[in-house]
Amino acid sequence: MNRYEMLSFTPATLILGGFFSLIGMAAIAYGRKTDRIGAVIGGSVLTVFPLFVGSPVLIAVIGTALMFGIWLFPE
Repeated sequence: MNRYEMLSFTPATLILGGFFSLIGMAAIAYGRKTDRIGAVIGGSVLTVFPLFVGSPVLIAVIGTALMFGIWLFPE
């Protein structure tokens, strides 16, 4: 595996990465405002993970799972 494969700057990865990063930043702000550490941690992971995943399908699956986890475990 080439180390540059995770830096795949296709339009799909950029759009999905930006979408999940924005949701992650909103979750961080919400978690800090309401003192919910689960939302802060989940939002942080949601913001950073698209940098390390190169496939648009994986970004969508992992991002959806993380959003569902933030919703299920807010504390």
